[in-house]
Amino acid sequence: QVQLVESGGGLVQPGGSLRLSCRASGFTLDYYAIGWFRQAPGKEREGVSCIRSSDGSTDYSDSVKGRFTISRDNDKNTAYLQMNSLKPEDTGIYYCAAGVWAYGLVEIDYDYWGQGIQVTVSS
Repeated sequence: QVQLVESGGGLVQPGGSLRLSCRASGFTLDYYAIGWFRQAPGKEREGVSCIRSSDGSTDYSDSVKGRFTISRDNDKNTAYLQMNSLKPEDTGIYYCAAGVWAYGLVEIDYDYWGQGIQVTVSS
């Protein structure tokens, strides 16, 4: 069964850090680009970051650049999103996605999606 499962979310104070994990099962992440997306309350889902399978290059949205770092460990079939200097506006449900032809943060390019995990940044 093809599945992506996110973990590592929760409640954190402004300025704090969290590391999200995205573990794949039923397929090998090696050949897939991985994207992280988020949806804040009352807003549309937006792309946060992606990492490509071909060369490991990465993209970040302007809102998280310099604070978030995406990475992958193909041996563990897992991708990560390290989130530092978190702000209240980072609050939302975070989704990881995998796409064999994905290159950027276009949702339609991603084949598989996790169920999402809540991140809340609040004092």
